[in-house]
Amino acid sequence: MEYNSKIHSNLGTPLVDPTSYRRLRGKLLYLTHTTPDMCFVVGCLSQFLSSPTSAHYQVATRILRYLNNSPGQGLFFSSTNTTIIKGYSDSDWAACLDTRRSVTGWCFFLGNALISWKSKRQQIVSKSSSEAEYRALVMAACEAQWLLSLLKDLNISHSSPISLFRDNKSTLHIAANPVFHERTKHIEIDCHVVRERVQNNIIHLLPISTSFQIADIFTKSLNPSHFRKFISKLGLLNIHMLACGDVKNRLSSCQ
Repeated sequence: MEYNSKIHSNLGTPLVDPTSYRRLRGKLLYLTHTTPDMCFVVGCLSQFLSSPTSAHYQVATRILRYLNNSPGQGLFFSSTNTTIIKGYSDSDWAACLDTRRSVTGWCFFLGNALISWKSKRQQIVSKSSSEAEYRALVMAACEAQWLLSLLKDLNISHSSPISLFRDNKSTLHIAANPVFHERTKHIEIDCHVVRERVQNNIIHLLPISTSFQIADIFTKSLNPSHFRKFISKLGLLNIHMLACGDVKNRLSSCQ
């Protein structure tokens, strides 16, 4: 999607036969298992399966053009990777123009290899950006716990808590503050979930600048420079660049 653009149900004219749109969306959804850079926009298109419009179909075909321009691009897994997990979590408050629900985005790395990611519209409307951020944090915390359980089943030790990076200071403050105020009672259960995982050394919350918040790519449309930067941070490489001698530069940007 274009930078700062948002699609909604009333954009464009209804399709006479929505079957082709639904089939295309299904194929794109399948591709998101290996192309995390498409995860957000495909999630947006999934909202309009019942009554897609010409504008929605144009966005879908734009994704096809993007894929056609980078057929060799995919996730890179280094043979000399570490087994330390780190994660990034973010949200876009009231992002959906039809329901005003926020969008959650998170991703986790095993060393420098991307192993888990998500872009999902939240189930209820958040009254503030802090509330939306905290709900995103809860989902990421639960995923972190599952990843640690997976490593344990594979007999891989992970002695330290998973570092989970956030760019919202109020979220970090709520997580560290043991006292519930009137304005945080509506997310009290979420607060308990996060604090329990912090106390049990499952996650360790750390601040990060918005310009380095990789999870942004899963919550909103970005300008081209930021999009390309986060693609490299996700560890996406184009095998066609092997002949260009540019792989070393791309690998160093993933560090």
